[in-house]
Amino acid sequence: MTTNAGPTTHVLDNPAWASLSGAHAAFAERAARPEAHPRAARYPSDVSPFAALADPADPDSWADLRSLVGDGGTAALAGVFTPPDGWETVGSIAGVQLVDTSLRAEPAPEAVRLGPRDVPEILGLIELTKPGPFLPRTVELGTYLGIRHRGRLIAMAGERLRPPGWTEISAVCTHPDHRGGGLATRLVRAVAAGIRERGDVPFLHTAASNTTAIRLYESIGFTLRRRPSFTAVRAPGNTAANFS
Repeated sequence: MTTNAGPTTHVLDNPAWASLSGAHAAFAERAARPEAHPRAARYPSDVSPFAALADPADPDSWADLRSLVGDGGTAALAGVFTPPDGWETVGSIAGVQLVDTSLRAEPAPEAVRLGPRDVPEILGLIELTKPGPFLPRTVELGTYLGIRHRGRLIAMAGERLRPPGWTEISAVCTHPDHRGGGLATRLVRAVAAGIRERGDVPFLHTAASNTTAIRLYESIGFTLRRRPSFTAVRAPGNTAANFS
């Protein structure tokens, strides 16, 4: 099991940074840093709440994050337990990271591709089911699939972080009136099929308290890899900034 106290040794130890430095580089917002490559980045505020550090143990990474969010600004980070002096932890959720070890991936013929025109309906389902952060442009991060019943979106799942060789399955949710029918499992398998077609391995995150979801994911072929935290931090200074 890896920790968050020092330099990372696996791309999944810091997947947001790996995504913003690779497949999602076009989304990356970085602080200007003359004569050096920025060591912090974040997604646009309407795409994802997450920011990332090149190395949580590196003071330059934290300095770049402060430049990015501004004095008193906040950022959501994955895997940071204790920020350096001057930074304040304003919220933290214990999570789990699971990786595909024996998932049966297969298309779901009833699933439809979701896009920008579906965002209002997606946000309604997200608000009802609360699977995690989803913003107006999150759908741009990868393939999102949904299942409709009588024209209404009742279940969905899609792709979020994309570190090299891996793709995160995210926003897995089912309308309360349609739970128990295996819709989430079918969508996870279908999203995973697309991920595997391009040579990546599926992985996912969920809250450690979501034991029902964890049992489901483990029963269909995911294995616990590590236990990261999802932490909101505030930079030193008095000028409040919008949540990143």
